[in-house]
Amino acid sequence: MALTVKQITKLKQPGRYGDGHGLYLQVFSSSNRSWLLRYQRGGRERWMGLGPETDFTLEEARERARKARQLIKDGIDPIDDRKAERIRQATEQAAVAAKAISFKEAAEQYYKFHSPKWKNQKHAAQFLSTLKTYAYPVIGKLPVAAVDKTLVLKIVQPVWQIKNQTASRVRGRIESVLDYARVNGWRENENPAAWSGNLEHALPAPGTFTEVKHHAALPWPELPEFMTQLRQRDGVAAAALQFLILTATRTGEVIGATWDEVDLVAKVWTIPSNRMKAKREHRVPLSDPAIKILRALPRESDFLFPGLGKGTAISNMAMAQLLKRMDRVDITVHGFRSSFMDWAHENTAYSKVVIDMALAHVVGDKVEAAYRRGECSVNATV
Repeated sequence: MALTVKQITKLKQPGRYGDGHGLYLQVFSSSNRSWLLRYQRGGRERWMGLGPETDFTLEEARERARKARQLIKDGIDPIDDRKAERIRQATEQAAVAAKAISFKEAAEQYYKFHSPKWKNQKHAAQFLSTLKTYAYPVIGKLPVAAVDKTLVLKIVQPVWQIKNQTASRVRGRIESVLDYARVNGWRENENPAAWSGNLEHALPAPGTFTEVKHHAALPWPELPEFMTQLRQRDGVAAAALQFLILTATRTGEVIGATWDEVDLVAKVWTIPSNRMKAKREHRVPLSDPAIKILRALPRESDFLFPGLGKGTAISNMAMAQLLKRMDRVDITVHGFRSSFMDWAHENTAYSKVVIDMALAHVVGDKVEAAYRRGECSVNATV
């Protein structure tokens, strides 16, 4: 006899109650009851769970049993089919989740996996810092599967001829991360950052153009040791060079600096517009080491760093000559501004606009106005 809804509500005794065609209601207690389908497969009895009675009515259980029997008629074991479907769904969900991983996450996992094997510590230190500077602003938050050639070119094209060595390294590191992502199933298709047969047709080959030359700069990791050596030097030129490095300013701005431009209490040096390259007033927050240098200077002239002649400042070649005496012909005074820029890009989270303002670069009236209110505090932090 087939079960009825009324009968089902009265079943309290533990056991299995048949509805016909292999469908049973299994009762453990009044609050624990479920549907089962009994069938044979290959001469072996099998019981398939069809869900709890609280979730499926009698009619719904009969329909689920009917669909399972149809699979059996087609030679398909419904239990095995359900397991296969669950595996398929889990695989699809895992694939969707994998393809949602961002480029930044993929880069960090690549670094975590490979960096322990790298012997070149400088390379290891620069790997993520260069991606942070050049790649993350463009593709860092995007799914790694979405990175294409257009995005790669957007990263490397602007600096390809200006900083070709750096741009080439960034391209190679993006290529490595994307290869790693493909192997791990996070993306498909060809690598859009590959050079051969790909970007070689979109970018000039290294060596076929003259890279823009900049003032020779000291790599920023070497600055602490250089400053230690510099502090051992006496004289106005040594003090001026220390001050220039600590304030990331230009030679002309330092040698022309006067005491009335400096507020030792507020720790700010205000350079008037007529002494600035951009013809705009520039305020420089003074760090404690910079203040210490100024407090140690004699107040015998209007200039912070007086020259030999009365009422004159040091020569614009004084600091350059000091570098020669230190046997550092490989670097220039102006290059320390580049050292600051590289350090700021690779080791801080400040935007390029903020860094340019700290260096008194022209960034445009509207952009500058947006940042002007907090200029001093920003520069001091950088």
